[in-house]
Amino acid sequence: MTGRSILTAAETLAAEETAMAQGVGVDELMERAGRAVADAAWRLAGKTPTLILCGPGNNGGDGYVAARLLAERGCEVRIASLGDPKTDAAIAMRQRWEGTVEPIAGAKGAPLVIDALFGTGLKRALSIPLAQMLGDHVRAAKFSVAVDLPSGVETDSGALLSSVPDFNTTVALGALKPANRLQPAARHCGHVLVGDIGLGGTSDLAEISPPSIAAPGPDDHKYTRGYVFVAEGAMAGAASLCAHAAMRSGAGYVVMAGPERGEGPQALIMRQAADPKTLGKLLTDERIDVAVAGPGLGRERKARARLDAVLGSGKKLVLDADALMVLAEREGPARLKELEQTAIVTPHEGEFARFFGDLEGSKVDRARAAAAASGSVVIYKGADTVVAAPDGRAAIAPPSPPWLASAGTGDVLAGVAAARYAQLDDAFEAACEAVWLHGEAAHRTGPFLIADDLIAALPATLASCL
Repeated sequence: MTGRSILTAAETLAAEETAMAQGVGVDELMERAGRAVADAAWRLAGKTPTLILCGPGNNGGDGYVAARLLAERGCEVRIASLGDPKTDAAIAMRQRWEGTVEPIAGAKGAPLVIDALFGTGLKRALSIPLAQMLGDHVRAAKFSVAVDLPSGVETDSGALLSSVPDFNTTVALGALKPANRLQPAARHCGHVLVGDIGLGGTSDLAEISPPSIAAPGPDDHKYTRGYVFVAEGAMAGAASLCAHAAMRSGAGYVVMAGPERGEGPQALIMRQAADPKTLGKLLTDERIDVAVAGPGLGRERKARARLDAVLGSGKKLVLDADALMVLAEREGPARLKELEQTAIVTPHEGEFARFFGDLEGSKVDRARAAAAASGSVVIYKGADTVVAAPDGRAAIAPPSPPWLASAGTGDVLAGVAAARYAQLDDAFEAACEAVWLHGEAAHRTGPFLIADDLIAALPATLASCL
């Protein structure tokens, strides 16, 4: 269900080399890229006075093409450059531009500013004066467009190499880049468009796209739709949120088992499991597809024994919160690698660091390393949630609403993941579905949601995927 490919800087270069080997010249690629930028700028701002800031490389060459095409449409276009272009293709595009080129220092602003200074592959910070000039122009403009990436962003990690202003639109050329989706760079990209320039390329990294979910059919019954078992512990409310979310995400049968038999909606089956031994017996039910542990589990000795019962059940697992913290004090990721079934784990930043340690690289790199170390599918939560599988597959979610930063929303995600995993054999696909549904439900609910509101929005969100 993962969608558009996300290419690293090296993969982008390889894709360009492949296209050129197949007869597409670098000048043609630059023409296509410039046209994609011009089209995006025209849709955003129409016939608006425009300032294009051009760097010395191919990103600047794209800017020269965009300038020519916008001028042909009647726009008043000015170019301010850092100096003469340095690549053959950029030099050729500069020669096709019939207007003047002014130095970037001292250039006056315009209602539309296009940043074609530096794109994919930047490894060093912009000078402080240049970063300041770029920021001043973008902040003063009514509209702003970044070519491929805002200048000052590291392509593969999403790190900010220097200060970066907020753009209205970024035109990712040929494919999304990791920094279009990874924080902190992603927040500065604005609305990201992919400009089709005929670039192929392959990657094990993709954007999470809307899933395709089948409605229950005439032969379905509650068990074919998925049986989810939620192990309750010290905080019944968290487990209840998880169980309710599983019910609202397509599971046909949900049981919550804990020390005391509480009350819940009629669709939720409550079981009393006063001790871990009783919990283990309940988990022997062969109809159970997925067992969840972590939401509200607690961290005391009894919680550890309850977690052992879940881990030893042989069921497909979703592990969150307290389950990961309990394991972090014991065997850690190695324990998950011993499981009969692939687990889905859902740590936020603090839980990830505690459970997996201080891993290196980008968020995608760290998620992949964690998945390999644990043999589990990792949902590395945050404003730029990354899902990674032990086989190297990884996906980044579309930007998540910041209002998901509310108590209980992680418990809801665990329940959604359990319901989707109950219906799918592939834990990675189930995790990607869950992340997309969770984020979309939040978008539908609005900025002042609580976890209960998120659960209420799930049925309509799933229905939109039929």
